[in-house]
Amino acid sequence: MEMAPWVTESGVTVFSPFDADTDYFAPDKTFMLNFRVADLEAMITQLKSAGIEISHESEMEGIGRFARIHDPEGNAIELWEPAS
Repeated sequence: MEMAPWVTESGVTVFSPFDADTDYFAPDKTFMLNFRVADLEAMITQLKSAGIEISHESEMEGIGRFARIHDPEGNAIELWEPAS
């Protein structure tokens, strides 16, 4: 059965599995959340002021900027500001 993607005002919502042997996140974790943000720099400032550590800041040309935080259980949460 084919279904239409879940589309919101800011874009398509995607559930994308990684290969079991991915090195994109910790090998003892089975998933990672990725949230689209409008202003990554402002989000990083807010998180740092709340004492939350930011890791893995990067940029992919044509895709956007990324930063990663972790929940209390060590699960990765990636923040993504799409390229404009």
